[in-house]
Amino acid sequence: MSATATTPSLVSPSLVSPAHSSYNSSEGPNGSTIVGYANILLLMLIILLIFVRIPRFFARLYHHSEWESGHILRYVPFSARIIGEPTIVDSLSWGSIDLSSDSEDSSEAGKLFVQRITISDSLQILPHAPSDASGLGSIFDFVHQRFVPGVSYLQLAMMSVWLAILCFPAFYQTNAFTDPVRFGWIAISQLPFVYTLGSKNNILGFLLGVGYEKLNLMHRFVGRIVFAAVNVHALGFFYKWLIAEEFQVMIGKPQNYIGLMGLICVDCLFFFSTDLWRREAYSYLHRNPCIFMSFHYDGCNSWAYGCAVIYVLDLCLRVAKTRFCTATIHPLRELGVTRVELPKVNSGWRVGQHVRLRVISSGMGLFGWSGIHPFTIASVADSPEGLVLFCKKAGNWTNKLFNMANSDLGLDNGEKKIFVMVEGPYGGLGNCMLASFSAAVFVVGGSGISFATSTVQDLIRKSLKKQTRVKSIELIWTVQDPSSLVPMLPLLTTMIQDSVLALISIRISVFYTRAPTGKFPFTEDFFSSACLTLSPGRPTLQPLLQGTIDRTVQEALSNKISGDIETPSGLFVGVCGPTGLAESVRAAVGRVDPQQKNEIGGVEVHEETFGW
Repeated sequence: MSATATTPSLVSPSLVSPAHSSYNSSEGPNGSTIVGYANILLLMLIILLIFVRIPRFFARLYHHSEWESGHILRYVPFSARIIGEPTIVDSLSWGSIDLSSDSEDSSEAGKLFVQRITISDSLQILPHAPSDASGLGSIFDFVHQRFVPGVSYLQLAMMSVWLAILCFPAFYQTNAFTDPVRFGWIAISQLPFVYTLGSKNNILGFLLGVGYEKLNLMHRFVGRIVFAAVNVHALGFFYKWLIAEEFQVMIGKPQNYIGLMGLICVDCLFFFSTDLWRREAYSYLHRNPCIFMSFHYDGCNSWAYGCAVIYVLDLCLRVAKTRFCTATIHPLRELGVTRVELPKVNSGWRVGQHVRLRVISSGMGLFGWSGIHPFTIASVADSPEGLVLFCKKAGNWTNKLFNMANSDLGLDNGEKKIFVMVEGPYGGLGNCMLASFSAAVFVVGGSGISFATSTVQDLIRKSLKKQTRVKSIELIWTVQDPSSLVPMLPLLTTMIQDSVLALISIRISVFYTRAPTGKFPFTEDFFSSACLTLSPGRPTLQPLLQGTIDRTVQEALSNKISGDIETPSGLFVGVCGPTGLAESVRAAVGRVDPQQKNEIGGVEVHEETFGW
């Protein structure tokens, strides 16, 4: 049947993207133009978010160490131990550790430190840029509360505004049954956003100061919009063709069956979004819609090329961030964790960042090399131990890694070595500069201790260089069994001892949630210092937060009396662990008295939770 302007319902060279311009003109406003206006509004929304966060962006640029690191992993020669850097202690020697902070050695070290800082140059403290505008703290507290687990009111508002903007081109002077082309334009116009939000390296995350994992929710949301628009677009034409009894003829046209292939890929991405499919097939499916789109309709080429540029650029940057090296693995049996050490990668990351690890070894099984998993970096940069990861047993892949570390087969000079591929670093604190706060509280669970230990070590190092305002640190660690503390005790006590040199007050509270089996690993008088405590049950977070605020404010008042006019610059609360832990921390922060929040300069929460 011929295609004329008087019979537009039978004309459809499109399944996944728009049809000819002649068809658009016969059905009211031009669909591509209206969708273009909607995209401009979306870009304006993104620019507004960037503008709100721009003070932190420039505050980070103020100090070169905050922006020159955190991009490329590398190796730098290490000549001498930096003061304040954690001492590597044998995990079996914890019984001889002295937890007292007022020993003769500590006093002498403190005197030595005092002598050093009196002859140092001027302070190099980072400027503090709060996350919320002055006077809007209560509003920001509300929008960061959870609507449902994992989704805040701010994220809900962002998704609602995004959807409302796209409803304009979807329903303005059009009908899905008579003009499904409009939904094709909506689908292809959203694909660049999908690729950008889903990229490990993207300019949007850089400007907003957040990692790709923080953009993952919007990536999934916009992807669902594409799924809905593509299917409405296709079903509209299926309906037309079936009514006109032209389905076989129309679907046989090259542009239409190519569009059908793109539709199948989009639907597979949505319906088969299980863990297995994401691991095994996602990388093959997610780039195919753009390939089919470019062959489906010539007007889609520019959109397809844009998506291809985003994808290829991300791929090139990921290759540049990838390192192949030999790693040493040790089992921490009490924690159920595999400690992975990469001594030939010792620089290039910031605290709180993570890497993606791939183990290339026959011990991981036939297809074990294909698995790649994110882990928070547990060490500070420019240290002799290199990059350290704590890989918790939480699935088939991590169980195989732990069993391989626990095996005596293939030992090299008493150590288990494997070949790995590490990609990163990614994520982290972004434009948030922890050293600019007055106090910090870390709430971690299980292997999430890696986030806290690396961050505390970095603060100690910066304090020795007079590059931080943080003078009070509270570390709250929840484990299942008290024996989990045994392999971490040397590092924790070293941090406490080094904090004396740095003039930082550190309190470490460990809580165990299960009754211990067998002999209790510590004597009754082992914890003689208030700096490190072990208690049964779960922590009550709000009193601990309020205690840290009170101590920080009181210290600021004391300094003000002595002539220091600097006011508290905020409390940083970092949480690393399961989603439930992050929700409880958010709730505890929300219950803190607003007056106390104002006195300390605001409370900011940073979450580290990983997953698709």
